[in-house]
Amino acid sequence: MKTETRSTCCYCGTGCGVVIDAEDGRITGVRGDKAHPANFGRLCAKGAALADSARLDYRLLHPQLRDVRTAPRRRVGWDDALDHAARRFADTIRAHGPDSVAFYLAGQLLTEDYYVFNKLAKGLIGTNNLDTNSRLCMSSAVAGYKQTLGADAVPCAYEDLDHAECVLIAGSNAAVAHPIVYRRLEDAKAANPNLRVIVVDPRRSETCAIADLHLALKPGSDIALYNAMLHVLLKEGLVDRDYIAAHTEGFAALETLVERYTPAMVAELTGLEPEAIVLAARWFGTAKSALSLYCQGLNQSWHGTHNNAAIIHLHLATGHIGKPGSGPFSLTGQPNAMGGREVGGLSNLLSAHRDLGNPAHRAEMARFWGVPFVPPKPGKPAVELFRALKSGEIKAVWIACTNPAQSMPDVAEVRAALEAAEFVVLQDAYANTDTAKYADLLLPATSWGEKEGTVTNSERRISRVRAAVPAPGEARHDWQIALDFARRLGAELGQPLTDKLFPYTTPESIHAEHRASTCGRDLDIGGLSYALLETAGPQQWPYPEGAAAGKVRLYEDGVFPTPSGRARFVAVEHKPTAEQTDPARPISLLTGRLLEQWHGMSRTGTVPRLFNGEDEPLLKMNGCDLRHRGLEPGALAKVSNGRGEIIVRVESDEGMPRGRAWLPMHWGEQFMNGYGANALMPAATDPYSFQPELKHAAVAVEKVELPWTLVVLRHGDEASAADNALALLERARPLLKRFPYATIGLYGGAEPLVVLRAAAASAPPAELLAEIDALFGLAGDEGAIVYVDPKRAIDKKALARDGRLLGVRLAGETLAVAWLKDAMADDAIDAALIRFALAPSATPPKQAPAHSPLLCKCAGVSEAQVKKALAAGASLDAVQDQLKCGTFCGGCLPELKKMVAAAQPAAA
Repeated sequence: MKTETRSTCCYCGTGCGVVIDAEDGRITGVRGDKAHPANFGRLCAKGAALADSARLDYRLLHPQLRDVRTAPRRRVGWDDALDHAARRFADTIRAHGPDSVAFYLAGQLLTEDYYVFNKLAKGLIGTNNLDTNSRLCMSSAVAGYKQTLGADAVPCAYEDLDHAECVLIAGSNAAVAHPIVYRRLEDAKAANPNLRVIVVDPRRSETCAIADLHLALKPGSDIALYNAMLHVLLKEGLVDRDYIAAHTEGFAALETLVERYTPAMVAELTGLEPEAIVLAARWFGTAKSALSLYCQGLNQSWHGTHNNAAIIHLHLATGHIGKPGSGPFSLTGQPNAMGGREVGGLSNLLSAHRDLGNPAHRAEMARFWGVPFVPPKPGKPAVELFRALKSGEIKAVWIACTNPAQSMPDVAEVRAALEAAEFVVLQDAYANTDTAKYADLLLPATSWGEKEGTVTNSERRISRVRAAVPAPGEARHDWQIALDFARRLGAELGQPLTDKLFPYTTPESIHAEHRASTCGRDLDIGGLSYALLETAGPQQWPYPEGAAAGKVRLYEDGVFPTPSGRARFVAVEHKPTAEQTDPARPISLLTGRLLEQWHGMSRTGTVPRLFNGEDEPLLKMNGCDLRHRGLEPGALAKVSNGRGEIIVRVESDEGMPRGRAWLPMHWGEQFMNGYGANALMPAATDPYSFQPELKHAAVAVEKVELPWTLVVLRHGDEASAADNALALLERARPLLKRFPYATIGLYGGAEPLVVLRAAAASAPPAELLAEIDALFGLAGDEGAIVYVDPKRAIDKKALARDGRLLGVRLAGETLAVAWLKDAMADDAIDAALIRFALAPSATPPKQAPAHSPLLCKCAGVSEAQVKKALAAGASLDAVQDQLKCGTFCGGCLPELKKMVAAAQPAAA
């Protein structure tokens, strides 16, 4: 039976609506929901591939428990698993107090999941040790909004992009991290060529393609830049004195402070030209409407809160807030980081934006929940939580839907903390994350396409999440797991109020209580029931009882949720990055995202075509910096500092200023030999938001001499669960630890490849090559072509059957991979070309088809595929219907239309 289910995407905070196609309990396709106001049918490459990721290969399907840390885990039933967890937590609490346990959650949980966990920790157990990975991405935005505007509320909406005359993008590579938002900005720019776009980023990112002005400031110098822009606005009379007088406070102190921040002085701090700073300020100040978009580049800093405040100051000083096209717009990183904040999902928050440090707020929640009190002691934010776990202050930790063994800064310390913990529970959909090996108890949770609840996107819009297929195996919904555990723990602790605290039977019953907790608050959603969301679709908050619609933008009346009703200016001073470069560590390492990958790749890492852009982590540096180190593009380099080191391949990027490097944050131990970029990042945190500086570290980059190289390319047998590409990938992962440098991943499309790369100082023993052949199904002589040159340590092997090249192992010389990988992925090597698979050449044979670049990343369609369809007489509509290119985010449509137009005269 075929079904269609409307839901939302599980990736970034844009909150795109999707329509899920399913048949016989299996997700078969996904497309953008044209009725959803966040995306109007568009999807990015990751969203377009959601159906391809809905496989069970790496899913955790049954609870698993080990009684002692050294024993292997065994399958157990849910009753045994949760009874064991309840006893361990209860014993720990009785022996060491409520603060000896902790919970670490994720911005990918649904609001209902978050609510139950929050009540479990702060209401039942009596500890505020509940934090989330939103601490790593959005907590500085929270603190920045609260310091200046009085509440954690994004005052803008996506539709403001259509009305803006100036857009300032800071610390956000929106083209990659929020591509559908970026598409909307492209549309606005096309509709209004006079719209000016300023991009503030230490490197020339993909987002700079739309920039009228790129300010490549030194890492960490944001406050200096925005103070200098305010200096210019003041000097040139571009501030709105009437607005400042009527609706703000604290401006006099900031005005005095920014007198020192002249463009000339700030040019020294930022590395920018004074004229560029003046121009940016003039564009912002003279525009009738100005919008700022910002994200992790501002937040992930040890002064992230004041970075946020400094950019908000520009809006308050010019009155660019509370009206169409204007306002400070923090782009949320995760799909429900905002929903988690709404229910108090941080260690310093309570439900409905209440502050834990406010006695009145604690008393309100105690009355609302019907508990004697909510504990006043602040909970541990993420970095401190894991430090306390390592020191033994926290004994047991419950981790849900996140992977701190890869995503936290200073990963080695976090892993040491997990090793030291007395009891670790991991509640997750996937069994193979980096954190899973530290878990004493694994609990299988449902994932995208299987869950029911709500999420809130970057513009305060609440959407329904709906299940298209049933839960696989024994997986349960996150809220159900937390609820069942809470009831058992309450019984263990002799808590008489447990049943009253947790009466829920459905996500809707949880949401109803959450709604009631917001009444009268800034995010009042008293009128936003499931029934209304079903009939009226996604809605923005606030949406109080009796409202006809949610509020598009906030503070239109100039009244702010502060004691005085006025927004606040904060005296913020320039601070450098937490770490400064020096002769031993002369490179500023920046981290970020790729368009095709998400976080630690537990989901996107199962989709071959999402590796077609970059299938290994590449360190991008200025060509001059590479030459200075004797590095050519494609060479291997060691990146190191006092916390860790990794070996990666380098790539020249002239958009990267000298002295800086950039590395994607997605790769971890599942896909490379090493912990990834975050192993190098410092754990220094902001004093207000407690967010760590995950964007910058001082490192050394050195050439690594590993002349012996290895590449394995192997087609999976998709008809066999034991030998499909994902099964091969999992079997081969242990090889990563056998080489100083190694990466593994997927590549291609319908006939995917597993790709293993490795390098060493010298050839390994023959036994290791035999082991590799066995793991990849390349052992034996039937259908094999072999070339061996012992003197040069070269040993190559290709396996072909029925005229099809199934796999190649190149050891000691790997030049052919430059063309072979694409040819194999396209299944374009006929029988006559198979012998060239072992040729020592990076140039493909003349008979081989030329490599065709991707035209559409969302659908994984190459230019050659489009040309072939057009040559057969297909129209634009037919090409889109047949290949799906241009039907997701729309970014490739201009080029696709050019190709169609060029083909039409030829056809005529």
